[in-house]
Amino acid sequence: MSWMADTYKNTIGVTDLNSHACVTGKPIVMGGIHGRTSATGRGVYHSTNIFVEDPEYMEMVGLVPGLSGKTCILQGFGNVGLHTARYFHRAGAKIIGVIEWDGTIYNPSGIDPKALEDWKLEH
Repeated sequence: MSWMADTYKNTIGVTDLNSHACVTGKPIVMGGIHGRTSATGRGVYHSTNIFVEDPEYMEMVGLVPGLSGKTCILQGFGNVGLHTARYFHRAGAKIIGVIEWDGTIYNPSGIDPKALEDWKLEH
């Protein structure tokens, strides 16, 4: 990603003060940011949380505000899914399913994101 940002800056972005902002995922030393690894999963959490914390929206769907006590199923358990699971779990949501390209798991009692991550790393 650094190469792409540098190429952009040296071609059409030479006069653009913010030329390095043309791509994300750069190393810290090339203008990247700390927390990049979890940023997309954190974004999924925050955008969902904005919705579920709004009493008007929750009334429309017949639920009480907040993630605590709610269940969810995640599409994927790569970088984004893992970090989304961590944030949802910390907020009190119960992850009852994870769908991946090669299989699906379901547990109505809940899935611990750390335990699933450990299992995934072992296998």
